[in-house]
Amino acid sequence: MSGKADFTSEEWGKILQSIMLAGIAVSAAEPSGLLGMLKESMASARALLEAKADPSADDLIKAAITDFGTFDGVAVARQGVASLVAGSTPAQISEKAIDALHQVSSLLDAKAPADSVAFKMWLRHIAAAVADASKEGGFLGFGGVRVSEAEKASLREISTALNLPEDD
Repeated sequence: MSGKADFTSEEWGKILQSIMLAGIAVSAAEPSGLLGMLKESMASARALLEAKADPSADDLIKAAITDFGTFDGVAVARQGVASLVAGSTPAQISEKAIDALHQVSSLLDAKAPADSVAFKMWLRHIAAAVADASKEGGFLGFGGVRVSEAEKASLREISTALNLPEDD
């Protein structure tokens, strides 16, 4: 089983950033406005809490959640994400986030093969929860669709970046 000690500090920072980037990739694909952003942020946080409370969660996921829950861990993740997306349009943010997820996928396959698939599936779960959190294209909560075509495309790109089969 893998943990923080199996990675350099730079690599571990990328793993922590991936927790945020999974949701950001979807949010940036179809920006939802203030209320939608709040719902999407809550969905991402809920996915972390669910995994933290799951006694059968993968050890690498537990290690990442534990570190992400510290001041230093979340600071590393936020600073890395802010640096990555600074000055970018939403489309560029989504593209950069997906590229970073691809890099994390390769890192996990190389350094934590026993935990790689579980961690990558968890990242995809975070992205799917964010996509499902808020209707897109409606007005004041009426109309719209639960998951937009842009979000569906982003989820497919995330699956590809993580080297996972598409989730139906």
